[in-house]
Amino acid sequence: MIRKILSACIGAAFIVPAFGQIPQGAIAAETNIRNTDCPCIFQDNRVLFRANAPQADSVAIDLGKMFPMTKGKDGIWTVETSPIEEGFHYYSLVINGVKVADPASETYYGMGRMASGIDIPEKDMPDLELKNVPVGKLISQSYYSKNTASWRDMTVYTPPGYDKGKGKYPVLYIQHGGGEDHRGWAIQGKTNVILDNLIAQKKAEPMIVVMGNGNVVVPGGGAPGYSDAAMDAFAKEMIGEVIPFVEQNYRVKKGVKNRALAGLSMGGGQSFYTGFRHPEVFGNIGFFSTGLFGGINRNGAAPFDAEKAIPGLVSNPQQFNKNFKVMYVSVGEQDPRIDPTGKLMTELKKNGLNLTYETFPGGHEWQVWRKSLHSMAQLLFKK
Repeated sequence: MIRKILSACIGAAFIVPAFGQIPQGAIAAETNIRNTDCPCIFQDNRVLFRANAPQADSVAIDLGKMFPMTKGKDGIWTVETSPIEEGFHYYSLVINGVKVADPASETYYGMGRMASGIDIPEKDMPDLELKNVPVGKLISQSYYSKNTASWRDMTVYTPPGYDKGKGKYPVLYIQHGGGEDHRGWAIQGKTNVILDNLIAQKKAEPMIVVMGNGNVVVPGGGAPGYSDAAMDAFAKEMIGEVIPFVEQNYRVKKGVKNRALAGLSMGGGQSFYTGFRHPEVFGNIGFFSTGLFGGINRNGAAPFDAEKAIPGLVSNPQQFNKNFKVMYVSVGEQDPRIDPTGKLMTELKKNGLNLTYETFPGGHEWQVWRKSLHSMAQLLFKK
């Protein structure tokens, strides 16, 4: 088996970026590296890919949909895709049946492995673009967790002016999804760009954003995921390790009203359980595109029971309205999670829960989550 895999990868070992003239009307993707010209994006969001793999027998682009490439006499493989949705997309080169990273693109941890990525500009989201405004910092931060008996990582955003001042700031703790880690919100999510632009426009309060690693496995425990054991492990890590470390090492405003917890997909489930079950810790919560409510294969599990999961959420919403200033929910309009999410949100709002529910174009992807952060951030920590 190993020999077979190595044989299939021989062509991939010699792949280098393929250079060539950018077609008229196209632009190089911002996710390209080494000033490579392709992938390049046309005005209608079709994408031209090139790959220099003269020894390969077959090459394709896997963008969720497979796009077989055609080999030219010069050994350069090319393909022009159909229009791709705006936003960030993971993709792979498939060389002789083996998925590899495209050397022309940046790689990102986001599919349970490193994969290439392409960012299709979102025309209606100027706050995703770098602007000439005061900028904050992204800090790669390690800490030792007694809970997991290991060193762990987080990424911390500090707002413009943090280093030169003495003021304290509220904190948004934001979680990634399954197959991702603490780098997701910092890189794919463009958290610093979004916050810098919103703060400059005075649309959001200056805040610290902590992007933790939600893949928590305690000694003797099971794998991370949606189980109660996994959710408990996450809560212990967040409340017992992450928050104390942040409050000891950064200038933060303490107290419930100055803390928010949010996340996407798996991180949305973590935020739902940990946030609602710990109103003594968090005063603001948000969950984006979580599969807790349905819309994904839950192995024949019973329909989600909000009252059972969080006693009082349906029967006593006034208590939650008192405990949480912001309760924010979002989902993509093409995400299979939208119907069960919308149904539950309608029920909860009808019963009197003061939550904000928004949908955005897109499926289970970063264009939805970036917009969710952009929207929720404007609601947080208002005086």
